[in-house]
Parts: sequence; structure tokens; C-alpha cells
Amino acid sequence: MKTRKTWREKLETAREPKIVTIPTKMQKRMGTGTMLIPGSALDVDALIRKVPRGKLATQTQLREKLARDAGADTACPVLTGIFVRIVAEAAEESSREGKLRITPYWRIVRDDGRLLEKLPGGPTAQSEKLAGEGHKIDRSGKLRVEDLSASLARLI
Repeated sequence: MKTRKTWREKLETAREPKIVTIPTKMQKRMGTGTMLIPGSALDVDALIRKVPRGKLATQTQLREKLARDAGADTACPVLTGIFVRIVAEAAEESSREGKLRITPYWRIVRDDGRLLEKLPGGPTAQSEKLAGEGHKIDRSGKLRVEDLSASLARLI
């Protein structure tokens, strides 16, 4: 019987990154040019670890930084989102194992400040972690960070 990979194993699985032409179906939303297909969730993990306490980054910022470093115009939004989820789940695995220094995945939000549904515990758990770091959460509709622009980190 084949056992499932742990989130940590998924995090550490690497393929060769590729740069491709932005597919026709995506050009209306993303424009023309080249798109990075990231090879490893570890690249996303390394970027998230650079977001300091009290600051946030958007998924678009992650994609832009990955693309810029690879010499592409953009990075695949689907695969980058999957990698954010893998990073988050691996961090939670580490937390359950008693590790104290884990990747602060909760600092990643949507471009409009909305919290992410697919992270461990969903938006409620993410909002608790962010509130613990001093962020104000708008709870009037879908959970979102108030005054996102003032909290954004610069991913250099």
C-alpha cells in the first residue's frame, strides 16, 4: 500500500522550473509575454520567510518576485497558490511536531486584503494569527486586513 507524502515531503519535492509563453487562455487576464512555472515550493517558502512580523505580502507580490528573479514577466498563479498551501501545511506539521520557528504563511493575503480560504484553519485561524501580530481585521463581510497598503512588505 502506497502511503501519502507528508506536507514536508511535498515542500521538498523539486522539479526544474520552466519559462513558457503565457497560454492564450490566460492572456486576457495576464497579458502576453513569458510565465515562470516554479519548480519548488521551497522558493515560495524562502520568500514568505522574508516577510517580517507586522508586515504582509500578497500572492501577486510573491509571483512578481519569483518571475523577476527568473527573468519572466509573471509566474503561474495556480502553481504559486498551490505552493503557498503546501508551505502552510508543512509549517503546521512542523508546529505540531513542537517546532517553534515555522514559516509565517499567515502573512500572505489576497491583493485586496482578503484572507485565504485554503490555509490551515481557513480565514478564521489566519485572522487570529494576524490580529496577534497587530493587524486590524475587517469582519463585516469576508475577512480582510484593514489598511493593507500600510502593512505591505517589500520583497526585494
